[in-house]
Amino acid sequence: MDFNAPNLDYHALAPEIVLAVALSLTLLADLFVDRDRKWIVGNLASFGFLAALVPVVSLATFGDDTRSMLGDAYVVDNFSLVLKALFLVTGWVVLLMSQRYVEEGDYYEGEFYFLVLCSVLGMIVMASSRDLITIFIALETLSLPAYLLAGWRKRDLKSNEAALKYYLLGVLSSAVMLYGMSLIYGFTGTTVLADIGREISGDIGAQPVVSVGIVFVLVGFAFKVSAVPFHFWAPDTYEGSPTPVTAFLSVASKTAGFVALFQLIYIGFFGRDDVWAAVFWILAALSMTVGNLIALRQTNVVRMLAYSSIAQGGYILVPFAVAGANNEAAESSVTGAIVYLLVYAAMNLGAFAVVMAVARKTRSAEIRSYGGLFEYAPGLSVLMALFMFSLAGIPPLAGAWAKIFVFRAVLDAGNAWSITLGVIAAVNSVIALFYYSALPKEMFMNPVPDGDKTRIPVPASLTAALGVTALVVVVIGVYPQLFARLGDLASFVR
Repeated sequence: MDFNAPNLDYHALAPEIVLAVALSLTLLADLFVDRDRKWIVGNLASFGFLAALVPVVSLATFGDDTRSMLGDAYVVDNFSLVLKALFLVTGWVVLLMSQRYVEEGDYYEGEFYFLVLCSVLGMIVMASSRDLITIFIALETLSLPAYLLAGWRKRDLKSNEAALKYYLLGVLSSAVMLYGMSLIYGFTGTTVLADIGREISGDIGAQPVVSVGIVFVLVGFAFKVSAVPFHFWAPDTYEGSPTPVTAFLSVASKTAGFVALFQLIYIGFFGRDDVWAAVFWILAALSMTVGNLIALRQTNVVRMLAYSSIAQGGYILVPFAVAGANNEAAESSVTGAIVYLLVYAAMNLGAFAVVMAVARKTRSAEIRSYGGLFEYAPGLSVLMALFMFSLAGIPPLAGAWAKIFVFRAVLDAGNAWSITLGVIAAVNSVIALFYYSALPKEMFMNPVPDGDKTRIPVPASLTAALGVTALVVVVIGVYPQLFARLGDLASFVR
């Protein structure tokens, strides 16, 4: 029999290959390194993320515009490279945040680093997936390690509950999504997104079952991005998981879900905006409103950031809802959503890094435990205020520009439904300021609850994570053209 070898571009696949080698070496090193020297495994995993960035940079600098493999099922282009860089940097920052946390806790260290590497490998595969099968494989590769990481505090009932809820609802959402994919494949006869896009733009797209399939696929990914009303797992999972895992889930895992939606909507389903535009409009409006209103009532910082993450996901969904209005709106929607994802990663990771640093002294995530923090940890107080006001969208911080790009997409759409959604987003931005400003008020204006003003020792790795995230928030606030340019490069709207 004559078998045709698949066309593989090893330069284009270099980030995946390097990361696969790194996770294999991490697993092997964990077998032979003594328990009191597990930091070596963590450093090896961190080096793996940085090493995988090298081919991403070389591809962006010297590579061709687009490299297609496996019959257009796997594509390396500017869009995928920008998102791969985001996932790799996010993974590296999460490991910086995690190192001392994992060392000092009752955790399996080597397995922790291995699972983070595995999950990020699924994410960078997702960035290049242009086929329903590869998207699903990437999704499961990133999700299965995340289920285990959520329950990493194995003797904590809350952590066990968090992992169980995340797993059960994750499996349910995957089943719904797979059913939708099967319907689409059954009517189009292909799993390649570009071919699906051509098919559903014709007579096949008018079939009601195809519309049902599209909705089911979107519902499956709405769970992954914790969009209302598919958000019920997020607050309990975020609170019960170890803090660095919560940061990882709220940024990297959520972003991977949005990356899949980008590819499905702009390549596979773009001709059926009559179906998905209304779905995204409802998801965006509900996520912003419900997330912000419930966040107002929270007394725990982690749960507040969990509902904040739901609301932030709603802002990111706004460009999806208006993308089908016209070509200009489609272009600005991609740029706006990608810029928001890049900025959101820095803001949220930085906020969780401060939570981890403060908890080293207070052993609490209650907002009242932050009282008088400025008196004994002025640096952490300023950084937390920076991240909170950036999440609220206060200029001249990076979060303000993220929202500006979203509103630009709304204005480019220009119709009544888009403007209405923009007004809802603006009102929710005002509501969010109330709970984002509550934490700085506690830190700067209230007394220390127990009178203990002992300084907080912040490990070097956690300090580095804080420095990287704060630098992004400040620099992008001053020079937003940098991320705007990345958003334009990542645009694959034709």
